[in-house]
Amino acid sequence: MVSTRSWRNGSAAERDFPVERVSDLVAEDDTFVWIDYTDPSAADLEHVEVELGIHALAVEDAVERGQRPKLDRYRDSLFLVVYDIAGRNADGSVVVHEVKAFVTPRALVTIHGADFDIGEVSSRLDANADQADHGVPWLVWGLLDAVVDHASAVVEDIEQDIDELEDDLFERGNPREQQIQRRSFALRKGLGVIRRLVVPTKDSVASLLHGDAETIADGIRPYFRDVEDHLVSIADSADQLRDAVSSVLDTNLNLASNRQNTVMKKVTSWAAIIAIPTAITGFFGQNVTFPGEGQWGGLFVSVALIVVSSLVLYRVFKHRDWL
Repeated sequence: MVSTRSWRNGSAAERDFPVERVSDLVAEDDTFVWIDYTDPSAADLEHVEVELGIHALAVEDAVERGQRPKLDRYRDSLFLVVYDIAGRNADGSVVVHEVKAFVTPRALVTIHGADFDIGEVSSRLDANADQADHGVPWLVWGLLDAVVDHASAVVEDIEQDIDELEDDLFERGNPREQQIQRRSFALRKGLGVIRRLVVPTKDSVASLLHGDAETIADGIRPYFRDVEDHLVSIADSADQLRDAVSSVLDTNLNLASNRQNTVMKKVTSWAAIIAIPTAITGFFGQNVTFPGEGQWGGLFVSVALIVVSSLVLYRVFKHRDWL
């Protein structure tokens, strides 16, 4: 599926015109176009290659899925790959959508799957229509700004989950406390994915600002700097949150070790208490003659020794907080 839009003299002009008209429109003064493809075939992109003179290698990369985030510069165009971090699944994994774009002086061609909401980009552009006189860079900004806002929302959501994770650390008996290890690894994995996608995108935006797209006028540069600042903030937050998750994992292991030590102390203490009666009854059960053998006095002495020694040991261990 393909949709098209054009602007002339900073104002919206046409919609849904044939791709075959693109070369004629971009030849007009103060006119630029946006072509949006949803799951295009190689044949669909051949039309764009002919109409806009896109490099064949860029078209080849656009057809293949799983490209890394990047900005490739060709003679008359740029090829941009970004990932929309849309949210998270129920298991905590990050949902990402691959978005590619050809950028020429008079046209932007976006390529994505059906799972990416291009309508949000369009709405963002309509809300900032006063910047349309900046041309194609304005279109590129609208795409990048939408992607960055989604990533920011996901990072904030992960930060809230980490706060809940830290609270659950000390909630003994809570079912959520028993899943801390699994939840921590899921969060850490998600943050790794975010950082792996955001850092190259930050480099691409920095490249745009520092000369890869000479058509970016001074009036639109502050908007790109704002996007770059958000990407830097997201990358830094991802690093800090990964450290926080590592701290949660370390704390959880330390708490488990402490609980194990407490259990071992209790087991050792009770074993020591039980060992005294065992030793006394073993002594009185020996097959030799001793004072009190076969008499009630011997029984009373052995019982008294068992009770007194057990109570003494119990008080000692209780005082040392072993029981």
